[in-house]
Amino acid sequence: MDIPPSRPDAGPQHAAHFSIAGESPAPRSERAVRDALAGISIAGLLIPEAVAYAGLANLPPQAGLIALLVGLIVYALTGSSRFAIVSSTSSSAAVLAATVLSESGANVATQLALAAALVAVTGVLFILAGAARLGGMSDFIARPVLRGFTFGLALTIVIKQLPKILVVPVQHSDTLHVALDLLRGLAHCNVYSLALGATALAILFIVGHRSRAPATLIVIVLGIAAGYWIDWQHYSIAVVGKIDLQHIAFGVPTLGRAAWMQTVELGFALMLILYAESYGSIRNFALKHGDTVSQNRDLVALGCANLVSGLLHGMPVGAGYSATSANEAAGAQTRMAGLCAAVVIALIVWLLLPQLARTPEAVLAAIVIFAVSHSLHPSVFKPYWVWRRDRLVVIAALLAVIVLGVLQGLLAAIGVSLLLTLRKLSEPNVSVLGRLRDSHDFVDVSMHEDAKAIPAVLIVRPEAQLFFANTERVLNKVRQLAHAASTPVQTVMLSLEESPDLDGTTIESLKTFAAECEARHWRLAMVRLKPDVLQVLQRAADDTLRACVLSELSVDESVQQVLAAQKT
Repeated sequence: MDIPPSRPDAGPQHAAHFSIAGESPAPRSERAVRDALAGISIAGLLIPEAVAYAGLANLPPQAGLIALLVGLIVYALTGSSRFAIVSSTSSSAAVLAATVLSESGANVATQLALAAALVAVTGVLFILAGAARLGGMSDFIARPVLRGFTFGLALTIVIKQLPKILVVPVQHSDTLHVALDLLRGLAHCNVYSLALGATALAILFIVGHRSRAPATLIVIVLGIAAGYWIDWQHYSIAVVGKIDLQHIAFGVPTLGRAAWMQTVELGFALMLILYAESYGSIRNFALKHGDTVSQNRDLVALGCANLVSGLLHGMPVGAGYSATSANEAAGAQTRMAGLCAAVVIALIVWLLLPQLARTPEAVLAAIVIFAVSHSLHPSVFKPYWVWRRDRLVVIAALLAVIVLGVLQGLLAAIGVSLLLTLRKLSEPNVSVLGRLRDSHDFVDVSMHEDAKAIPAVLIVRPEAQLFFANTERVLNKVRQLAHAASTPVQTVMLSLEESPDLDGTTIESLKTFAAECEARHWRLAMVRLKPDVLQVLQRAADDTLRACVLSELSVDESVQQVLAAQKT
């Protein structure tokens, strides 16, 4: 998984200048050399992951290589981040495997066509979102949801890669049943494949965490080299097999109307996942180096990359955090590093394609597990326990992915997050305000002992925006406070500073409350009204809700007016 911790926005929405904040730009020749070296460095990381992610998505290996080359070239020409490396990612591969490629009753050709169509449709949706300037759409997925989803998806990916290492047959596709199948078949696993996978994982974790050496390239080279002395088939260890780049077809997949409608529905979810991880990576490195990036330009760039990849029957692509981080660490200066990496990858594929085909599947599974391992740190959940916020959302997202699957789990987690938010908003606290000592400030009397209520005046402030789901609860609380007051209430003052606007249901409830206040001989005052609220209430004013009770003035000024009126 490649969704990093989110950070605040990077600033103006314009393409980045290729210079690090606080540093003078390096000479053009020096930048070119650094970009070339960075491209060579990350090429060794990207090729093994591209082939491995194709296997994760149940696609032929060439789909990963096509997506890799297309993503690098298209984003380098159209994107805004100088560090972003756009290629296939573990999350998008898992989504693809969990959706169209798990359709029962469809033959392989139909599944591959559905996959290509989904990638292309996702690209079109990206482009439309960029044209509509929807660069902030990833903000609709709460960060706790992303944390739980990321952890759950990484765990799902690891569990579903273990059968390739253990060579244990599984009869199901959902995570829980795959885990049960693994436990049942563990006694009959292939010890030779297990030893190979365990060795590959040990090398990856030792080399990958202690040096900048391309651990995945080292492992894949060792696996290929060992195949010249060891007959993998003799030990029942599968290899990648033929990588067919000679019969690449460019065009729109032939599908029925129902299938295209299905890909549009799935495309929205895939677009959200890809953009959440992509813009998280892009934004983090832009903030780190003082660059500016364009959300909407990157939407279009990602759209073009996915569209071309889909038309070439490749995988979905996004800006993964690990690849982008490796590019930055390698010294990339501009987007030319991505183009240099594409050239190096094309040369390697052209010259060494037969060797890549000899890569053992257990090695590729180890590479996938290593790639997602950085998302399996429980420490990402610690802040929510310390803050005592969103704990249920994080756990719900994690369990939903494991129990319901990738897309259904994400949608369920988002639903839980929205429901909990609506619940909090529908039951807001209502503060009773009093004057703080002899000042002009009015504060919550329950939190300030030296704040005194104004005799015969009940001043209340809802601590959330009023809307259709909470207005009646707030007004009922005001009624209770008025009836429970120690001295008879003559004036009820509502401070609506937390409400930037009002919906129709809220306006009707306020009009009903105004009529009730008049019937009880309470003077009503609505103060600290925002301009939009004041205007809409003035338009709604009538014999029940009079315009004279509406004011944009502060609580202190409104209290002075009320006290002056009481004296006359």
